[in-house]
Amino acid sequence: MTIPVREATQARHYAEPPQITGEAGSRTWLTRGANFVVAVSQVTPGARLERADNPDEYFLLLPPDLSATVEAGGETIEAAGDSVTILPPGRSAITARTAGYLARVFSREAQDLMARAGNADRYADGAPEVAPLEPWPEPVGGYRIRHYRLADYELGASAAMPSKLFRSRSLMVNMFESTDQPRDTAKLSPHWHDDFEQASVLLQGTYKHHLRYPWVPNMAEWRDDDHGEYGAPSTLIIPARVIHTSRKINYGPAVFIDIFSPPRLDFSMRPGVVLNADEYPMPAGA
Repeated sequence: MTIPVREATQARHYAEPPQITGEAGSRTWLTRGANFVVAVSQVTPGARLERADNPDEYFLLLPPDLSATVEAGGETIEAAGDSVTILPPGRSAITARTAGYLARVFSREAQDLMARAGNADRYADGAPEVAPLEPWPEPVGGYRIRHYRLADYELGASAAMPSKLFRSRSLMVNMFESTDQPRDTAKLSPHWHDDFEQASVLLQGTYKHHLRYPWVPNMAEWRDDDHGEYGAPSTLIIPARVIHTSRKINYGPAVFIDIFSPPRLDFSMRPGVVLNADEYPMPAGA
């Protein structure tokens, strides 16, 4: 039986109402894939984002102009802007120190957030085309806050667009290096993923995402190519088997992030690509 190709979720948060409004005026948009949910929040100083008992780790992604206090696992740290933080399971809180947009990334274990996502109805079928999430081994030294200032790391040994990759047991984030120029249209990288999705999150800047859906036997189900323009903040969920490439079209900075779940084995097998690989072992036999 041929599994239909899922339609991409194109969430332009700046044009949509949030799923959650906080007491301090924070606004949060939730967009899910089969194995993860992305929470993009607009915050002001003092805004507090809490999880009473999150079942597993999650990521906090801060752009350069936004800092926050992070409390989790009995620890408290000051998370600098332009950083990646992994929070341990259990109770946690993030208090914004400056205003702006931030992103948190949760695995499918955060069922309350998955259910509230703006596109939750698109996954009523369980997404049979996506490989199931099986968490990788526990981190070296156990669960704790892990904070990574991007300025402390050299660019990973990845191709196409310079970036810095980090992984947890269930998630992988790819933080792209910002440039002041639009992407060279002679150096794009169209590709697809056989059995996993990709979320592309934009917290600053303007991008075009180019999507091409594969043909299926029934011509009535064919979809036209999509060349949508996205401002910030926005989230695109790219389904498995959809050919895609993205390009920055603005001059000036941008904050652009790709997200995968489970962590990509192909990236993880390449030395120097995943910058915290020594903290998160790969599965046995990988």
